[in-house]
Amino acid sequence: MAQRRTLQLTNEQEQELVQLRDQTKHEYVRERCAALLKIAAGQSAHWVAQHGLLKPRDPDTVYNWLNIYEAEGIAGLQAHQQGGNRRGYL
Repeated sequence: MAQRRTLQLTNEQEQELVQLRDQTKHEYVRERCAALLKIAAGQSAHWVAQHGLLKPRDPDTVYNWLNIYEAEGIAGLQAHQQGGNRRGYL
């Protein structure tokens, strides 16, 4: 059976995510911070993706946010904008 992914935050990391969630102008960063805070509070990433955000997300999307945060921290959440390569549509 697959092991449940969790997120352990220090007080400083938690405060940084809360501040960014509450104050940034970028909606995608606010959503990612909210998701990570819920995972750190004990919710599963799959549950957060399906029920814990304003609109349901693919669970793989939320797991990707978790991977980015663990690898790159806050800077990664801000740098990786949503969507894909749109050059073909221009």
